[in-house]
Amino acid sequence: MNIYLGNLPYNINEDEIMELFEEYGSVTTVKLITDKFTGKSKGFGFVEMPTDDDAKKAIEELNGKEVKGRNITVNQAREKTDDDRGSNRGGGRNFRR
Repeated sequence: MNIYLGNLPYNINEDEIMELFEEYGSVTTVKLITDKFTGKSKGFGFVEMPTDDDAKKAIEELNGKEVKGRNITVNQAREKTDDDRGSNRGGGRNFRR
């Protein structure tokens, strides 16, 4: 199961997230999302756990938990759809006048 992590402390690293989630079962991957120019964390990421029961337990136990002074958000990640890629999320439109 792919798990979304939000409101992460900016100074947390992938190894620390791995340790946090391994308390609930096997972890396949950890991916922190970083700014492509600065390399700094954007405060969210993803964890992949192969066993749904372990993933659900981790979500239940870790959602809202305080980690390094921040209450993290942990829930099942939504799969990206074509609609997600093409939607206008308030980013403006490219009108030429």
